[in-house]
Amino acid sequence: MMAIVIIGKNTVIEAINAKRKIYELYIQKGTNKDVLSLANDKHIKVKIHDKQALNQLLEGVHQGVGALVDDYAYKSLEDVLNIDKEHKFFVMLDSLEDPHNLGAILRSADAFGVDAVIIPKNRSVKLNATVAKVSTGAIEYVNVVEVTNLSQTIDKLKDNGFWVTGADASADQVIGDIDTNTSLCVVIGSEGKGMHRLVKEKCDYHVKIPMVGHINSLNASVSAGIVIYEVFKKRGI
Repeated sequence: MMAIVIIGKNTVIEAINAKRKIYELYIQKGTNKDVLSLANDKHIKVKIHDKQALNQLLEGVHQGVGALVDDYAYKSLEDVLNIDKEHKFFVMLDSLEDPHNLGAILRSADAFGVDAVIIPKNRSVKLNATVAKVSTGAIEYVNVVEVTNLSQTIDKLKDNGFWVTGADASADQVIGDIDTNTSLCVVIGSEGKGMHRLVKEKCDYHVKIPMVGHINSLNASVSAGIVIYEVFKKRGI
């Protein structure tokens, strides 16, 4: 497996807690003593750098800590279909390209009990260090599935008892109409373009988020968070 560098305190702590393979930990001298203590407890190799050296080693807002870790792996569709749960909840992302949106969606998915997030192999952001940082560690706990074809995946979900609903601003039904008493997959379209035509047609029905403001559009991560929470709330978890 490939290795990548991740940054940020929460991202690194959750990688340690989730027992991700960590090759080296990088800490700015005099900072993050709690992370250093955790790393020592786990017998992880630590390199201490001054601020200037760490800034050269790590890109972005690293909060004085980074790590070289095993890259993030994807689950198979069969893996998540076999989750031992009567009514599973999946979120399918149709060609999201912004890693910040994917990271934020993973945070919502972890917070509100999403069993898997499905993304396409092509025309989509991948799991990477930016996604990990924005997710603040949620990437360690959410099952992410990468599939070749979303429309064929929808067919397979339906064959396994799922109802599939697409989030669409032009829908007649609202998110409160979602039937959560079943295995459910919610499809979120890409930024600006929405769902691809075939994916949209494959959905059993579509729902919109009711809004009263002047700007009747939300970015993908906000829309996903609202819909995910609505399902969580309706299931009374």
